[in-house]
Amino acid sequence: MVWADRREAWQQRSFDARTPGDVDYARVIHSASFRRLQGKTQILNLGDSDFYRTRLTHSLEVAQIAVGLTIQLRHNLPSHNAIHYLPERSMMQAIACTHDLGHPPFGHGGEVALNYCMRDAGGFEGNGQTLRILSKLEKMSKAAGSNLTRETMLGVLKYPVAYKEAASPSKRPKLLEDTSGTPILDRKASKPPKCYLDCEQGVVDWLLEPLAPADREEFQAFNEVPGKHQEARHKSFACTLMDLADDISFGIHDLEDVLAMQLISRVDFEKHVTPQHCTALLDYLNSEYPGQYGNDVYAGFANRLFGDGNERKHQINRVLNMVIPSVDIREKAEFAEPRIKYQAVLPAPVMAFVVAIKDLVREEVIYSPSVQHLEFKGQMMVIAVFEVMRSDPKKFLPADVFERYKEASDPLRHICDYVAGMTDGYLLRTYDRLFSPRMGSVFDRL
Repeated sequence: MVWADRREAWQQRSFDARTPGDVDYARVIHSASFRRLQGKTQILNLGDSDFYRTRLTHSLEVAQIAVGLTIQLRHNLPSHNAIHYLPERSMMQAIACTHDLGHPPFGHGGEVALNYCMRDAGGFEGNGQTLRILSKLEKMSKAAGSNLTRETMLGVLKYPVAYKEAASPSKRPKLLEDTSGTPILDRKASKPPKCYLDCEQGVVDWLLEPLAPADREEFQAFNEVPGKHQEARHKSFACTLMDLADDISFGIHDLEDVLAMQLISRVDFEKHVTPQHCTALLDYLNSEYPGQYGNDVYAGFANRLFGDGNERKHQINRVLNMVIPSVDIREKAEFAEPRIKYQAVLPAPVMAFVVAIKDLVREEVIYSPSVQHLEFKGQMMVIAVFEVMRSDPKKFLPADVFERYKEASDPLRHICDYVAGMTDGYLLRTYDRLFSPRMGSVFDRL
């Protein structure tokens, strides 16, 4: 089966009873890039608390929700033609657990910083870096990275448009002009497009090879957005499941964290998540828990959400029990290949609730000055470390990275790989070693 192919030949032992998805899942969770997620930011800096979510715990939750969505679709729509093309459990877990592998230190802030650093060398984008890690940088094979199946890799390819096509000429990464002489990153101009990296074109060509020419062309189509980067139109069926699971986890589980840390108020919640956004949830609570929330179900739900930790957890679980079973399948008539023809979707009222929760977390927490100050500081540290490595690679890069740098046709990409692979803590230590007068020792291990 062509979708079970791997880029590099691999012979499964006769006694090995695993499915291709089992093999892929094992390769993902035993990879160095997956382990590094425990040291990368989700919303808050790692040092703020050991309780709250990192990108590792977030990825595990996304995998659990993605599997839940596939189980629910099989239950809801057992005779639908699309059910035959749902990933099996371990393959869905493999796809979901990869979705943040390419995120650099300090998350989206670090992503913007590295896109500026790579402005003349192909740019940087976290999802594109995930594809690069899995196809080249991991060491499960000689020259094909993790050497995952084509089907898993199709689920990983979140934005099937190349950087050079997706990037708007009007959004050139740059520094802001500053009369004080201090270089300040223009964060808006330096935000990358959602895409794969141009250097991974060969991998994408292999990945999409089984598609008919018309399917392949349309799958890589994008919408032109004036004054902004272009937007990819399509994702594979498996990728839409992963993407929905990510949205659900980002909104609902991250809401649990910010409530526990008292980073949002009841007023904030009611401003962003109005009764109109909650129609699906309120109908569900009225139906499943009649009379428990009083005459005003919206107020009763908010009271409990802002109650003690146990009550909050119960409300989060009830929200998930409303959202996940509502998943449905939409068909895109323009495609022949089922793996891209079908899409996992949430009904509009349910999606409106999920989007409102995401907007709440984004606007009141992620975009708050307290978080943005830390993000900006992280971005400037990423740029400073990158520029030091670039200034004299032989003296500053670790020996193995420098060997790859010397032999590469695109050497800056290898510096970018090295910096992007750092955890938050490792980048902080590297920055301190380079710039803090009292930090660093010849006995530090790099």
